[in-house]
Amino acid sequence: MVRSLLILPLLAAAGGGVWLARGALLRWRDLRAAETYGLAGEQRPMLLRAAGAMVCGVCVTVLTILTALGTFGALGGGRNGAADPFADRFDGPEAGAAGPGGGRQAAPPIEAVGAADPALAPAPAPALPTPSPVSVVSRFDSVGHPGGGELLQSAVPGPDGHPRNVRVWLPAQYAKDPNARFPVVVMHAATPRKTADAEVPDVFEGLASAVQSARTKPFILVAPEAPNGTGHPCELVAAAPMAVADDAVLRTTIAATFRTLPPGPEAWGALGVEDGAPCAAAAGLARPDLYGAAAAVSGRYDAAALARAGAEAPVTGSPKLLLAAGKGDTAGLDAARKLQSALRGGTGAAARAEVRISDNATDYSAERIRLRLVRQAAQYLGEALGKAS
Repeated sequence: MVRSLLILPLLAAAGGGVWLARGALLRWRDLRAAETYGLAGEQRPMLLRAAGAMVCGVCVTVLTILTALGTFGALGGGRNGAADPFADRFDGPEAGAAGPGGGRQAAPPIEAVGAADPALAPAPAPALPTPSPVSVVSRFDSVGHPGGGELLQSAVPGPDGHPRNVRVWLPAQYAKDPNARFPVVVMHAATPRKTADAEVPDVFEGLASAVQSARTKPFILVAPEAPNGTGHPCELVAAAPMAVADDAVLRTTIAATFRTLPPGPEAWGALGVEDGAPCAAAAGLARPDLYGAAAAVSGRYDAAALARAGAEAPVTGSPKLLLAAGKGDTAGLDAARKLQSALRGGTGAAARAEVRISDNATDYSAERIRLRLVRQAAQYLGEALGKAS
């Protein structure tokens, strides 16, 4: 809006400056010609046009700068705009709320909550040089309200450094309780350059219905765009789970922008549906130190590769995994049981993995069965992860 208001006077000033400069140039040429033939000429019209052209040039410069600042959101400044992504960190209980235009900014650090008693405050540390902050806080813009919550989107650097779209679904409880912090579930996509909600558009309704029926606790769902470079990213992940780069930037960005519980196995989990299920299973088995639970729905798995990933996982923690498939999905249930057997016969964290198989979902259509399976996955993750606090 700011940029559109400045464009018209910018164009007018530029046009006026060109017209006046051209007139001054013509008058200067006339004066030079008059001097050549020994004639007297009036300099005042030329000087006026030159001065007017200079004024127009200054106006064009100022308007160009203001337009550029408006484009990058700097005209709002401070609390009224999105120029400072860290400003809301000091705004008290309302930090992390929607900013102008529906965007989300950084939530307050967890350490700042509840430090009312000075007797409990730690001794001040020696003053150290302040390092430059890492630019991980992104502006998330609202793109809809599915399932009674709010869906936001932003571009966040991936493990390879290239930006990719990331969608974040906030449950209805996020807006109702501005002081609460929530666990996080990362939902994996199986189509390059797409987020999981594009593949499973009814996932938000499934999560919301599970919460509304008191079957699970609310959590934030994060859906990053699947990487490009292969037609089936989750098949690659299932074949070599430990070769996948750690998505530390995503966790840091989400934790800094929204009111989440700290990243770690007690509060963060993974979810994958159908072709995205191998990604979720690999995340839960390969990194139990990062994801406390994983739910894989209607997937097909490379049991041997996932068992190796579990065996090579960090020694701390025991993977928790739900493998869910419809009652009539014979191939899906067979793949789940083979993976369960491979993990039981494995070593290290694979042998310690707590694997549940859900095989009782049935309904009159494939979409309804998938909705039931998403509810089961939400209930499992809600029970396994920390409560909203």
